Formats: sequence, structure tokens, C-alpha cells
Amino acid sequence: MNNFVITTDNAADLPESFIEENEIGVLSLSCTIDGITYGTEERPHLPAEEFYQKLRDGAMPKTQQVNPEQAERVFRSYLRQGKDILHLALSSAVSGSFNSAKIAAEELKEEFPERTIEVIDTLVGSLAEGLVVDKAVQMKKAGKTLAEIAQWVKENRKHFCLYATVDDLKHLYRGGRVSKTTAFIGTAIGIKPILKLDESGNLVAADKARGRKRAIQMLVEKMEEHIGSFAAQNEKIYISHGDCLEDAEYLAELVREKFGISKAMIHPIGPVIGSHGGPSALALSFMGESK
Repeated sequence: MNNFVITTDNAADLPESFIEENEIGVLSLSCTIDGITYGTEERPHLPAEEFYQKLRDGAMPKTQQVNPEQAERVFRSYLRQGKDILHLALSSAVSGSFNSAKIAAEELKEEFPERTIEVIDTLVGSLAEGLVVDKAVQMKKAGKTLAEIAQWVKENRKHFCLYATVDDLKHLYRGGRVSKTTAFIGTAIGIKPILKLDESGNLVAADKARGRKRAIQMLVEKMEEHIGSFAAQNEKIYISHGDCLEDAEYLAELVREKFGISKAMIHPIGPVIGSHGGPSALALSFMGESK
């Protein structure tokens, strides 16, 4: 009997409907904007449109990782129900939330020695992390055990890919991802960076494009370049966006034309990742031969 729950964090940018339908447990990284902290038990995150409007109006958000106490509360609620836990966490290279979940798991093993708590660093974020969760859900529905799914995720971490572009470099500058000079020059001459999550889970520059449309096309080219023998494993398009649905749908159409994939999960980037990508960030996630 598959008596376990799959949990993740809100940086996976999964639709609420998917989370509810599949009974996914979620740890919440919080975000402080205009002096108010969202993503807590008392105050949920702002709707995407409202959050991005605040960024466009000049707000400077700050994100906070999951702490061990929060992770412990969420995990304990499932352990008390007699359930084991498979937790799929945001890349440890960009957040301490994975370590907080590990600390919580170690503490709870003393209290619930008969239960299994498996915490895995996915090495990705946004809908690439959501892709991992979706694959785990599919495997669970197919009757795979917690141990089998955990092993598959660990073996395939190097194949979860995310390529992204941003419209404005100032948010990456604030997060320390690019220099002030690069941000100023890039914005002035219309250079759009192509970013990726590398083998260590860090966000790094992968390429650059002149203009928004070319940058979007280049995301598809990156997928074509890296998909390799994993074409059959990409039965769904995963696109996350910073309140730019029209661009996301254009990207989805390009992917459909290139790879013939009919199903798609398109969803806004939440405040956790969106605080760094800013409005109009756009990310394409897939399984590939290499990152």
C-alpha cells in the first residue's frame, strides 16, 4: 500500500488545482513586500497580478526560506496520520529550505522511528521543480513505492532542465546574479539574457539574445539542443511566467510546433522566484540529456 505523501515547497510554482487534486503537502517560503510578510499561516501570498504590479510600481520584495520549525509542523501533521513522506525541495544552491527540511526530518525520526521521511534536493526550482513533483505523482499513481520514486528522482536530477529569460535585468542585479554595469548596459541596448539552472542547481548565464521575441525563440532552441534521448519523457510542456501569459502561450505554441507535445502546464511564477526574475520573466522546463 502506498501510504505516503509527496510534499514540496511553493517555489515549485504548481497550480493550486494540481496541489489539491493530488494532495500535495506544501512548505511555504515567505516574501516581504511593502513591509508586510506574505506566505505565512496567517497571511497567504498575494495573487500573481497584484504581486507583479507592486514590482512594476517599484516595490523591492525580500524572500525568506522555510525554517526547520515550519517544516517540522507540516511533516508532523502527516506522520501523525501514519503516513511516510517524500519531500522534493527547491535547489539548495539558491535556498536554505532544503537544509531546513533535512533538519526537521532528523528531529522527527526520533519521535516517529517507524516512519520514513525522505528529503531530496531537486537541484531545480519553479516549474522544473514542479515537473519533478508531477513525475513523482504519476509514478505514485502507477503503484511505485516511496523508495522507488526517490531512487528515480536522485538518478534523474541531472536531467531536469530549466531555461529562462527576463525582460529587465535590475531584479537579477538586486539578487546578485549580474553586475550593475551588466544590468545597465543590457537594459539600455535591449539584450535579453538566457539563463539556466546548472548541474549544481545554481542560476547561471547560458546565452543572450537581442530582443524579447528572439529570446523566447532561443528557449525552444535550448530545449532542442539538450532534449536528446529524453523526447519520449516530455509528454507535457511546463512554462512558468512573470505575469506575461501571452508570451507564455506563444512559447507553448513554438514548443508544440517543434516537438508535437499537446498537453501543457502554464502557470505564473510565484513571489519566491518572481522576486528575483521580476515581471515578464519566462521559463521553459523539460527533461533533457544534459543541462
